[in-house]
Amino acid sequence: MLLGSLGHCVEGVETVRLPTRRFETVDRYGGSMPTRQSYRVVQWTTGNVGTSSVRAIAKSPALELVGCYAWSPEKVGRDVGELCGIERLGISATNDVDALLALQPDCVVYNPMWLDVAELERILSAGVNVVATAAFITGHNRGPDRDRIAAACRRGNSTMFGTGISPGFAELLAVVAAGVCDRVDRVTVSEAADTTFYDSPATEIPVGFGKPIDHPDLQAMTAQGTAVFAEAVRMVADALGVELDDVRCEADYAQTTSDLDLGSWTIAAGCVAGVAASWQGRVGDKVIVDLNFRWRKGQTLEPDWKIDQDGWVIRIDGRPTVTANVGFLPPPYFEAETLEEFMVLGHIMTAMPALNAIPAVVAAAPGIVTYRDLPLILPDGVVPLT
Repeated sequence: MLLGSLGHCVEGVETVRLPTRRFETVDRYGGSMPTRQSYRVVQWTTGNVGTSSVRAIAKSPALELVGCYAWSPEKVGRDVGELCGIERLGISATNDVDALLALQPDCVVYNPMWLDVAELERILSAGVNVVATAAFITGHNRGPDRDRIAAACRRGNSTMFGTGISPGFAELLAVVAAGVCDRVDRVTVSEAADTTFYDSPATEIPVGFGKPIDHPDLQAMTAQGTAVFAEAVRMVADALGVELDDVRCEADYAQTTSDLDLGSWTIAAGCVAGVAASWQGRVGDKVIVDLNFRWRKGQTLEPDWKIDQDGWVIRIDGRPTVTANVGFLPPPYFEAETLEEFMVLGHIMTAMPALNAIPAVVAAAPGIVTYRDLPLILPDGVVPLT
């Protein structure tokens, strides 16, 4: 896909993309620096992750916010900057999809909690690329819905890319780490987190949290609720050039011994307050890729799983064996008076891999792509110069 000036064919009618803006900067010695492409983007929703996206877009010299979709009726007509807690941006949120697509953006930044296939079909068929954080890596766990998304990409000559922090960026780090090996036997990414203050029952209950510890469907719930990890397993295997025979989920659980008040909901004593799962990609009986996580809540867990540090341990068993510990800390200038404000760090980490991928996605061939298909993603424009 050519940057900025490619004509798209939508339902047999050719439309011409507005050219993206280029600008030139001058270095400290007065010399001309290389021009940077500026990408016209539409923000899709302004929830927790969407708010972090808008704030980053507003500061980025490479991204130009031209529109914003509002899912909530009460947000329609309000300035996007005000919705996201920053200065007014002069752009009003709208639920008029046709009006947003008529802006002919280079890309939609798609940050709803759940993916809407019909919505994506409409965007992609109109020739607009999408970077998404809505539990999408390859789409293989969505069955026929993946085919619908792929068909929309073909109709619109557009590209769909899904990422996030984990799964998503964590697996990219693992693939990069494996690049120093001349033999790889196994790739393991282990995530550990105390999620007590992650108040999101809509995403956690489907995983098994809050269910009786002896609930007969716990394994099936966890497998379904975390199925995007299976897509990430396939992405890593694809990057290694390995065709898997099987991808499976094995899970274990811990219960709270007393009622656990989480703010917007409560987990009763004897119910699940800890979920540990391993998504394994196998060739025969051999595990080639293991993406596992251990999430716990509260201080009354039985068994009392220890979380030494929130983050990931990446291990590449091979020649050589590579290990990396990845943690996340607030910078000295970070200010947070409430737990909700502190959680902004997680929202930033979820949003930024998608935003940084926009140039590569706009330039990519049409279709569903993963990190396997894109060049190195660079964090262009994030260093403050004043």
